[in-house]
Amino acid sequence: MNLKAKWIIPADDPGDICPEFSKSFQTTPGIKRASLLISAMGVYEAMLNGQRISDYVLAPGWTSYEKRHQLQHYDITEMLGENNLLSIGIGRGWYSSPLAWPSEEAAEKMRQKPRGLIAEITIEYLDGTIENIPTDLSWECRESKTRFSEIYDGETYDASLTVLNKIPVAEYDRDLRVLIPQQGEAITEQEHIMPLCCFQTPKGETVIDFGQNLTGYLSFAVNGKNGQKIEISHAEVMDKEGNFYTENYRAAKAKIHYTCCDGPQDYKPKFTFFGFRYIRLDAWPEALSEAALGTDAFLGQFTAIAVNSELKRTGYIKTSDDLLNKLFENIIWGQKGNFLDIPTDCPQRDERLGWTGDAQVFVKTASYNFDVERFFRKWLQDLAADQYEDGRVPHVIPDALAPEDQSIFLPSAAWADAAVICPWVIYQTYGNKRVLKQSFDSMKKWIDYITGATTTPYLWTGGEHFADWLGLDAPQGSYKGSSRQDLIASAYYAYSVSLFVKTGKTLGMEMTEYEALYDNIVKAFRETYPVYETQTEMTLAVYFELAEDLQKTADMLADKIVSDGIHLMTGFVGTPYILHALSRYGHTELAYSLLLRTEYPSWLYPVTKGATTIWEHWDGIMPDGNFWSRDMNSYNHYAYGAVADWMYEEAAGIKPLTPGFETLVIAPKPDKRLCFFEASIDTSHGTVRSKWSYTDSRVKYEILTPAPAKIIIDGAEHNVQAGSYIYYS
Repeated sequence: MNLKAKWIIPADDPGDICPEFSKSFQTTPGIKRASLLISAMGVYEAMLNGQRISDYVLAPGWTSYEKRHQLQHYDITEMLGENNLLSIGIGRGWYSSPLAWPSEEAAEKMRQKPRGLIAEITIEYLDGTIENIPTDLSWECRESKTRFSEIYDGETYDASLTVLNKIPVAEYDRDLRVLIPQQGEAITEQEHIMPLCCFQTPKGETVIDFGQNLTGYLSFAVNGKNGQKIEISHAEVMDKEGNFYTENYRAAKAKIHYTCCDGPQDYKPKFTFFGFRYIRLDAWPEALSEAALGTDAFLGQFTAIAVNSELKRTGYIKTSDDLLNKLFENIIWGQKGNFLDIPTDCPQRDERLGWTGDAQVFVKTASYNFDVERFFRKWLQDLAADQYEDGRVPHVIPDALAPEDQSIFLPSAAWADAAVICPWVIYQTYGNKRVLKQSFDSMKKWIDYITGATTTPYLWTGGEHFADWLGLDAPQGSYKGSSRQDLIASAYYAYSVSLFVKTGKTLGMEMTEYEALYDNIVKAFRETYPVYETQTEMTLAVYFELAEDLQKTADMLADKIVSDGIHLMTGFVGTPYILHALSRYGHTELAYSLLLRTEYPSWLYPVTKGATTIWEHWDGIMPDGNFWSRDMNSYNHYAYGAVADWMYEEAAGIKPLTPGFETLVIAPKPDKRLCFFEASIDTSHGTVRSKWSYTDSRVKYEILTPAPAKIIIDGAEHNVQAGSYIYYS
């Protein structure tokens, strides 16, 4: 990348105030094309002659900045005039907002990181002349009206300011080799959601409900007077008494502070985002009489704007059960809200991190719902960049939780295994070997780390793990469930090695050493764990094909579920696989019973409580209306939405027989409790659709396949070419 530009920063630290850089320049007639290359230490909004240069918000996105910093390219040809002004505001964003849970000292160190800019305008004229305008000391900088902006705490904007102080510009010595072309999908504004209603709580709070938990920000319009104050808070839920509830946001303030100028004006945040369904008007310049709150004129002043990575929707599910349809809709919203440049765990509290465990359990569902190939390839390159030299994989990517003494860090099974599972699943869905080639070395380093770190050959023992996180069978005071963490770790060790062997063979490599390793792991696992004690232990032994007798173990799992009251006892590790383990070995009816259960704990219980996204806890709101906890209770956590891959693969029966759906198997499994079930996935070869419906005493199957497929109906196999087919039971 042959850049003439230099990184520039404010020579005097503006503190919380967001700096704004600018460059005035002139052009002459005869422009052939013009472009802008740009990136920032922070997140930027670039305006050329008063217009945004792109609909990309929160650019340049979030990467492992010290190793990989994305650079955007924009065509600005049609935006140029004779006299031009390029202005670029920069907020802290992920680059210098204190993230996760730092000490005060560490938080202040994050805030001290400079906010800076690198940019280069290139203008090519029809006569062949090329003009470059790179960032250098000729650019100007000043304070902006955005007086504060951080990821967790929100944004402060003062529209009343008429004088903005200039700040001298300095060059900043930073290695340009970290700059890379844009790799991920752009983050853009999506749905614009109008208020559902406005009301006053028992405490007298004025609250607006948008009817949907979302990730994004609020836009509002107001007719104000100079100096009047607006203060707005965000929340996901109301408490048992119907009051505004923010304790689950923990330390994240999630507020908007706005100072009015005179007259009509509108505002939306530039450099941050929120997770919310409700807003509270803590201060508002207009009178808020109860009669005025419900009027169209008042509600029309507010819009919630959903923001996420721009992903093409590819998967659809529709059934005869309204609650099940709502569950799937919630899964879609949960994915959208947590796929904001990286796969985050949640979008609202003081976290919003790229947890590897959540990503690996959900990746298959994610790849069916949306085209996420590019999204995950970008994130997996950050995983490889942040992976330790000895192969350890951080809990979150980018590694915002890295301890100062990195030698003390211990990775967790099921979380770090994202290094292997995610690329393999992306390859299976899209059929592009590029992701395997890109991730092969990272996969190998991870497996070699386990092999060298374990205290027991061919098992994984002696580590520290999250185990079956949030398992319902957890002992009092524990989040980890009752499943043995060494069993879980060893099961994932086997699973990752098996996928690594398949990866190597797909790439034409010799994998004899790792095939032998896998055989030894399975042998050691069976000798060490002949008995399984929990739903999760049985599920992993079946799904990863580690049990000596898979059918017997699946039957034991079914019996245990029945004895447990036909409800889940699993956490983050067991839940994504439990229905698969049942339906693969003849217990589909029981799998449906778990899926269709409406009482706590179940997938549909939150739906009955009004959920519009997936909850972190089955009982985030308990049957008595109280909350599960204050400290870890997100209402937009997509991990348990992984059940959708069972809905696609087992209920509708759609699976790739060869990677990328080049050939398919379609083996639907109906259940009489549903009148019909329909699913479709837009693959690289076209749309595959499977629908079954009950008509009198028969089942009608309607299948559309874009490629050669093996269709299995009532155990009978039909090998067909691309086309549309109808079968009856």
